Amino acid sequence: MVVVNTTNNGGSNTHLVDALAATDSSDRLRAALAVGTRGDPGLMEALVDRCAVEPDFFVRDMLTWALCRLPAEVTVPRLIGELESDSVQARSQALHTLSKIGDPVSWPAVIALLHDDHDEVTRSAWRAAVALVRPGDEAALAADLATELGRGDGDMHLSLSRALVSLGDSVPPILDAAATSPDPKIRAHAVATKRLYLDPDSGFTLAAELAQRVAIVGPHT
Repeated sequence: MVVVNTTNNGGSNTHLVDALAATDSSDRLRAALAVGTRGDPGLMEALVDRCAVEPDFFVRDMLTWALCRLPAEVTVPRLIGELESDSVQARSQALHTLSKIGDPVSWPAVIALLHDDHDEVTRSAWRAAVALVRPGDEAALAADLATELGRGDGDMHLSLSRALVSLGDSVPPILDAAATSPDPKIRAHAVATKRLYLDPDSGFTLAAELAQRVAIVGPHT
């Protein structure tokens, strides 16, 4: 077990950095909590670096919390730089953290990844863009996101549908247009998303099954 000392400001930063890479995930979780509680900008690099390699979801979430505790003027530029990393996890986790910080400065860098080749990064970018979109820009974002309709598997479909539904009244006309696409996957996804928009309690699985049937039969049958 790693004992994290948060009271000694002398050499304890080195101990905290080491604890972030402990073998046991519970020790890493405690270390991230300790770093966030301390709120020392000098530990930012260690937090960002650990985000790129941390395998445990709960620890990653605590790392994000710790980063959110630091001044945005320190963390946001560093996280924006992380979006150019070769590591898929580094980009994805940076997007997640930027969405939690909510600084509009990150908007251009976030939307640049809406169509990334890696699904994990793209899904994180969709969520971050929805969190950061400025009032009045929802329709433009929805139109951009709608170009990804039909992409990937069911989890990707649900992620995109949830992002679109959260953008409000600008979405239905875009979905109606997509529902006339010659591509059956796009039609199915658009119809399922519209169903989810109209009845959030209906469940995406049911909506997707219905949409698949509509796509197979065709819009004019």
